[in-house]
Amino acid sequence: MDLVGKRIIVTGSEGFLGRHLVQKLRREGAEIIGIAKGGDVTDWDQVKIYHDIDIIYHLAAKTYIPTANEDPREMYRTNLIGTLNMLELGRRNGAKSFIFASSYIYGHPKYIPINESHPVNPTNAYSRSKALAEDLCGAYYQDYGLGCVIIRAFNIYGEGQKDDFLIPTIIKQIAKREIELRDSEPRRDFLYVNDAVEAYVRAAKYCRSNFEVFNIGSGVSYSIDEIVRKIIAVSGQRVGVRYLHLRRENEVMNTVADIRKAREKLGWEPKFSIEEGLKNVMCKYSSKKSSMK
Repeated sequence: MDLVGKRIIVTGSEGFLGRHLVQKLRREGAEIIGIAKGGDVTDWDQVKIYHDIDIIYHLAAKTYIPTANEDPREMYRTNLIGTLNMLELGRRNGAKSFIFASSYIYGHPKYIPINESHPVNPTNAYSRSKALAEDLCGAYYQDYGLGCVIIRAFNIYGEGQKDDFLIPTIIKQIAKREIELRDSEPRRDFLYVNDAVEAYVRAAKYCRSNFEVFNIGSGVSYSIDEIVRKIIAVSGQRVGVRYLHLRRENEVMNTVADIRKAREKLGWEPKFSIEEGLKNVMCKYSSKKSSMK
């Protein structure tokens, strides 16, 4: 499906992934119908006013896991009611596609790489809220025929990501010439944001009147220590590294996405190597730091 002239809502458009996605959709010729800045997707009165919507991207969510442990009710309320409201908006508008930003919800993997048929086993309020929201998407497809595409992204990184994520944390510490992290061993499948955005755009173009789930990732995992070493190499600086050997409770030690389904049905695969992605992030961070002097 051509996106030229399509009226598209992107919730969470001010967030890390949302900002990149909106820029790409505009380059594709789409008309972005922005929910007013500061708008609350859990408030139906603020949502129901939008009309003539072709495609909905639902990215808005509470994501910070430590906060969920302190106030799980708010995590569930935001992530479930927000999804419900946007699904209902899609149903009332006869939207051609509803694209939901899910997450890694597989828990401790039974096998690697992890495909979409892998058992779902969320391990915290955030991932449980995403799994429940996926069920809502499935219900709106089965009961009302709203075509839904679920994107289960593994670990997206890139320019503009919040400092409390791993890669920005490492980059920020390089300026101090010493990196301190809790654990060196957990491995993750890291996906550069430009590749993630391309997957989301292709999901809109896919536009089948059905329910589909796609894993997106690089298909390769790196340990925290490997990522640290790669970032140091890109920086060209001499930096000390210290690990506290503190492991998070219920830590998942390895994740690798099986992306064959996305490759076959969306025609998508990642283009950026980990080195290219990290170099782009470092360049952006250096430019931002220089402009602030």
